Amino acid sequence: MKRLYTSSSAGKANDAQETGTPRAGWHVYIVRCIDDTLYTGVAVDVDGRVRTHNAGKGAKYTRARRPVELVYQEVAATRGDALRREYAIKQMPASVKRQLVRQSRPKRTRRRAAAAR
Repeated sequence: MKRLYTSSSAGKANDAQETGTPRAGWHVYIVRCIDDTLYTGVAVDVDGRVRTHNAGKGAKYTRARRPVELVYQEVAATRGDALRREYAIKQMPASVKRQLVRQSRPKRTRRRAAAAR
C-alpha cells in the first residue's frame, strides 16, 4: 500500500522516499489573527494547517482568535531548519515581523490598485 506524505505523518520523514511520493517540504508560516496579532508555526501542508487553525483544532493560541489569514510563508530544507527559523521569527519584535510580512507581499502597481476598486 502506498502511503502519502502528509502533515499527519510528520514524524515519518522517510515515507516520501520509500513510496516515491514527492515530499512537499517544510514551511514556516505566519497567520494574522482576527485581533491583528501574528502567530508563527511550521507545517508541511500550510493550506491544510490554516484550515485546521480556522476549524478551531489548531494551536491553542489561535482557537480564540479565529478566523486566521495566511500572510507569510517560506520554504525550509528540513524540519530542523523550519523549527530554527520559526524560533528566530518568534524572537523578533512584532514590528519586525510585520515588516517581514509587508516585504513578502507583491507590490501593487497603480494600475492593479485601480483595477481592484
